[in-house]
Amino acid sequence: MTEEWQGWREAAETALYGDGGFYRSPVRSPEGPAGHFRTSVHASPLFARAVAGLLARTAEELGLGTVALVDVGAGRGELLTGVLAAAPEGLEVVPYGVEVAARPPGLDPRIVWCAEPPRGVSGLLFANEWLDNVPVDVAEVDGEGVARYVQVRMPEGRVRIPGGQGWAPDGGERLGPPVTGRDAEWLERWWPLSAPGERAEIGLPRDLAWARAVGSLDAGLAVAVDYAHVRGARPPFGTLTGFRGGREVRPVPDGSCDLTAHVALDACAAAVDRGAVDRGAAELTDQRAALGRLGVSGERPPLSLAATDPAGYVRALAAAGEAAELTARGGLGDFGWLLHRVGAA
Repeated sequence: MTEEWQGWREAAETALYGDGGFYRSPVRSPEGPAGHFRTSVHASPLFARAVAGLLARTAEELGLGTVALVDVGAGRGELLTGVLAAAPEGLEVVPYGVEVAARPPGLDPRIVWCAEPPRGVSGLLFANEWLDNVPVDVAEVDGEGVARYVQVRMPEGRVRIPGGQGWAPDGGERLGPPVTGRDAEWLERWWPLSAPGERAEIGLPRDLAWARAVGSLDAGLAVAVDYAHVRGARPPFGTLTGFRGGREVRPVPDGSCDLTAHVALDACAAAVDRGAVDRGAAELTDQRAALGRLGVSGERPPLSLAATDPAGYVRALAAAGEAAELTARGGLGDFGWLLHRVGAA
């Protein structure tokens, strides 16, 4: 039996985005991402309404009657569909869905489906749980205190690919060569490791991906929403994991599951600030605070409403429950929001 070892970045790139990969294959993932994990978009329509409000504010700040909405990592277009339905009357929205998968059937014909963010547009670029799926290498400190790349085993003849042909990797790991170059510089600045066994996900590819996405805007607001951590509070053993069918599973890069790791959003923010275009300072906050500014609150309606408008009370109570889930501590409310203003806004 022959064995092949790859770094996690290369292995995840193929497993997620290669031919027949998790995000490309209608056989492996016919329901799209929504069939495997639940995001804020799927939790409540309140999220799309909040994004619609943010889009309207951005258009007003820019003085635009026609505004672009760029959804990076658009899935099956759920967020775009919700925002278009909630957009204020009179605001003309040009929507773009940025996704590696093919255009979903039945999607609103106004939505432009593309593989990369359009360049030179003005408006709102929104990336909900996209950066955590940008593949990264994993580093681990060996017994001598040296940070080394973690390699994943891809042996022939261990695990058959579900619904496909050939053999998949089994997810076993070993330590490879020492981390050097820009990756080592990134670790030193953003996720320093010292004790044997400590692990980190090297977020440099995400920094570069986010800088490119923000740089595609001429003017407006770019927002990244994701599982996140900041320097000084990094998890000592990393966060790499998998999701399949709504459950967390062992991360195996065989194309049968989502592969994800939390995002160092502070590093992404700094990468954009080093850019050459006119950008304001980044703001890093959490979803609870961000949605609160957009009018999403889990506060229960007054009981007096039940006497005067019973149906309205039930609707308000349901909305409060959905808002509470979106803003809950220890849950979706802890998601990081990174906001970058671009140009004249």
